[in-house]
Amino acid sequence: MHLLIADDHTLFREAISQYVERANHGSTVATVSNLDDAIAMTKEMSPQPDLVLLDLHMPGMHGLKGFSKFRENYPDIPVALLSGVAEAKDVQDAMDLGAVGFFPKTLSGRALLKAIELVLAGEKFIPVDSKTNGLMPSYYGDQQIPRPLSSLPLRTNSGMPSSLSPSSKVRLTPRENDVLACLCRGQSNKDIARNLGLQDVTIKLHVRSICRKLEVTNRTQAVLKAFEIGLIQQE
Repeated sequence: MHLLIADDHTLFREAISQYVERANHGSTVATVSNLDDAIAMTKEMSPQPDLVLLDLHMPGMHGLKGFSKFRENYPDIPVALLSGVAEAKDVQDAMDLGAVGFFPKTLSGRALLKAIELVLAGEKFIPVDSKTNGLMPSYYGDQQIPRPLSSLPLRTNSGMPSSLSPSSKVRLTPRENDVLACLCRGQSNKDIARNLGLQDVTIKLHVRSICRKLEVTNRTQAVLKAFEIGLIQQE
């Protein structure tokens, strides 16, 4: 495992790098404190990093503009974002731009390492709280270890009374519920089509309809809103 951690908090990046190197023998972790150094260090690293972690608010980032700049320079290197607060819009926009994960900086070392391992295995990671089905709050700790979206056991709540859940205002068809559950597991349209025995074009139409009913513009926002309003819940 070869990582690059870019964060302007010295104690944080040193603590995480030491934890990763101790926990995964043979791992190497390079650290820098700003975006320009991250871009330069990535060019110098051999082999190039398996994953780059960028602090959303460090010098040079200017929010997601810095993330986009890094991706322009290294489009083939997976990039995850770090932040002290996991704001819903930040998560949505980051995943839309191609981030493989969004890690709250309040994750413990053990939990962060697990999240890193998940994205290196090809999964996507967003901080979903199993108790609230919303974004992971700042007090996330060792009691709950991150799991990929694809491993979540899910059920739909579209039939709940309006007095119990805002999800009742969203009326999805049974097939749209199936497609939404697959989206929440991080599956591609091709995977969904294969799993449900449908054509790719049919899945695209269902996704478009789901986005329209949820009043969002893309599949990432649909997943986040489905968790937020309780339309999809973990069993």
